[in-house]
Amino acid sequence: MILIFIGFTSWIFKQSVFEFKRKKRRDYYRNVYLKSEAWQRKRYVVLKRDNWRCEYCGAKATQVHHTRYAYNIGREPIDWLVSVCNSCHEELHN
Repeated sequence: MILIFIGFTSWIFKQSVFEFKRKKRRDYYRNVYLKSEAWQRKRYVVLKRDNWRCEYCGAKATQVHHTRYAYNIGREPIDWLVSVCNSCHEELHN
């Protein structure tokens, strides 16, 4: 019984550490990386590659969407990014 309790508390601790690190990465991504010059250059390259058109509906693209995320922020390949319009981007996040 004690071993089960120890295992459970260990699991709870690991989950809380994981969530803390995840929140820290997400906050850095939103508050620092997306405002950086590196992201602005990458965003421009993707929009230009897709001819400023939404990959889903063909409307004018104004945003870039990640189809996957790299564990190391900023290291995602260009092919993991697609140009999207505002309405399609909202649908993708819901």
